[in-house]
Amino acid sequence: MSTTRILLRSNEDVRKVAAAANRYRFPVHFISGGSRIDASSVMGMFSLDLSQPILVECTTEDDSGFLEEIREFIV
Repeated sequence: MSTTRILLRSNEDVRKVAAAANRYRFPVHFISGGSRIDASSVMGMFSLDLSQPILVECTTEDDSGFLEEIREFIV
């Protein structure tokens, strides 16, 4: 399992990250405040406080492809 922080600045950013999460078979979750959301759920992502960095949790040994896809959002 690995974690990193991302910052999403627009609705388009949310869609890009959700689409990337949907392309992988391993679970990806966003954690913000007390909420833990499935990253493939666009609606769930909009329930988070997007004004602050969000913790991304990948449950896999090899998340390099996913992290490369979302590299522009990593803070």
